[in-house]
Amino acid sequence: MSFKSVIDTEKLLPGSNKLQRNLGLFPVTNIVIANIIGAGIFTTSGFIIGMVESPFIMLILWIIGGLISFCGSIAFGELGANYPEAGGEYVFISRLFNPMLGFLSGWLSLIVGFSAPVAASAIGFSEYFSNAFPGFGINFLTSDYVTEDLFKKLVAVFIIIIFTIIHSRGIVFGSKVQNFLTVLKVLLIVILVIAGFLFGSGNMNNLTTGEPFEISFGSLKSVGLSLMFVMFAYSGWNSATYIGSEIRNPSRIIPISLFISTGIVTILYVLLNLFFIYSVPAEKMSNVTEIAGLASGMAFGTFAEKSVSLLISFALLSSLSAFIILGPRVYFSMTKAGYFFDFAAKIHPHYKVPVGAIILQGALAIVLVLSGTFEQILVYMGFSLGIFPILAVLGVFKLRMKRASVLKLPGYPVAHILFIIAGVAMLVLSFFERPVESSVAILTTLTGIPVYFWFKKRKVRT
Repeated sequence: MSFKSVIDTEKLLPGSNKLQRNLGLFPVTNIVIANIIGAGIFTTSGFIIGMVESPFIMLILWIIGGLISFCGSIAFGELGANYPEAGGEYVFISRLFNPMLGFLSGWLSLIVGFSAPVAASAIGFSEYFSNAFPGFGINFLTSDYVTEDLFKKLVAVFIIIIFTIIHSRGIVFGSKVQNFLTVLKVLLIVILVIAGFLFGSGNMNNLTTGEPFEISFGSLKSVGLSLMFVMFAYSGWNSATYIGSEIRNPSRIIPISLFISTGIVTILYVLLNLFFIYSVPAEKMSNVTEIAGLASGMAFGTFAEKSVSLLISFALLSSLSAFIILGPRVYFSMTKAGYFFDFAAKIHPHYKVPVGAIILQGALAIVLVLSGTFEQILVYMGFSLGIFPILAVLGVFKLRMKRASVLKLPGYPVAHILFIIAGVAMLVLSFFERPVESSVAILTTLTGIPVYFWFKKRKVRT
């Protein structure tokens, strides 16, 4: 099915400054899947093994992550039906609780929620591409000024610039690129899993190797941080709600797209991690970033490792692409409400996208690429992303008490309570495990408070 068959390409009236409702179920589900499957699944399993030291526990955490995401999808499906606008949890929290809390969620979306995943996906691309072509850029690395790490970061910056330009040329054009990359990514995972178990070398006994799990505060902290890494890999399960203003029949399509995409991704994630465990003993997997490349190499040989690393590097572009599509819609909504810079709400007269917001997000992602290590970005991002979805899910209780919900989905209130408990537990345990990165995430949130009041004061004046 082509995008031409599912996207209505009707034009806006001249001078209009509104987003178009162009997207049907297929492209929306496609964007959500692309937004979820990204750097997380291809890079975090090695770090998780390094923390929990048990392949079996790691696999259980990936299953739990899928269940938590599905519980969140139930809540966000109901919220998205009530508020089918661009902005996601920014809109939900602003409407249901307080504009300042909504602004802080949008503030985090700007700095962390989308810019940081763009940075992580770009770094993931650079790592896998370098693994596929070890000699790539060797002429640059002979310089006294360009280290291997810096060169990888420069490659990541280049990729961000390219995709920022692509998505500044319209959502229809950008969605066509997105469609191709997403199909490539899903096919890659399916083929890798099937071929791995049918033809690859490995041992299912690896599942029971590693250190036995003992319940203690130290082990619980490791589990909490590991689950946060898992949830980073699942982040994006709520992404259909960020483009509500561009979805046809949003009260139907938003919840269905969230359920379908979360279910598909959970199955793919569990099977892919089972392949990692089957192919690589725990001690060799620990703290390896390019885990999929390593697993392919041990299952099929060196040629397969390089080939799969190359394919994954391009598959990661799908995630980066999806984040660049979604994030600017949040800043667009913030500006329309008077709480962000005017340029973020300017729609390009020809391409009909918030091009200023897209460029801003690309610039912030570049700053993040150049300012931290990959693991530091993961912890900082994971903690930050865990804060406001909890508050948004609490909003469903408020909707139900006010009898204002237009679409009552099953699972209430059990799914919502489970999501909130799991989210709070992860934040607390991760804070104790990584206090520095977690504190930086909290400070990032708090810096939005004076910014909010500045915008509010400006709004009153104008």
